[in-house]
Amino acid sequence: MTQDIRKLAKQIRKEETALSANHEANFEKLLLAELHQKQPKKGFIKWISIAASVVILASACGWLFLTNENDAIPKNTPTKQITLGTISPEFNTIETYYINSINLEISEIEIDNTNKELIDGYLIKIAELMNEYTLLTKELNTKGVNNATIDALIRNLQLRLELLQQLKKQLSQFKNLNKKNDELQIL
Repeated sequence: MTQDIRKLAKQIRKEETALSANHEANFEKLLLAELHQKQPKKGFIKWISIAASVVILASACGWLFLTNENDAIPKNTPTKQITLGTISPEFNTIETYYINSINLEISEIEIDNTNKELIDGYLIKIAELMNEYTLLTKELNTKGVNNATIDALIRNLQLRLELLQQLKKQLSQFKNLNKKNDELQIL
């Protein structure tokens, strides 16, 4: 089965058949057709790429123009708001003390289904006082610093804290009352 490749190659050469008469002409015709084949039109792609470039360039210019225009327009920057804490360091200490105390009292409240109505009533009053505090702060900014407004702001903070302390006291009384009722029902 093993044969020498050289011998096989010599036999194939001897067996070569003659090429057809028009073989060379057919080859030239195929070669010319392949070489002179029309290229796909790139004009359409060229115009699309030019249009895309123009759109990108116009978008970039528009964005830069609008960005610079917005920077050039002076914006109505609010002036520094006057609050109780910005008037003086002493008022800042007072305001910080009351606000921290109010937040502490609120965080210590335990809400149950039994005391929800009581808490809601107090929280509504506190919300009204907070709205009044906002109005007083606006008045402080419009009319300027005066003793009446400062006293009203401090009194507002005190009232909120007092309300929360009353709420806490009533909740503890309500809790004790419920414990007594539960003990009586057990007996």
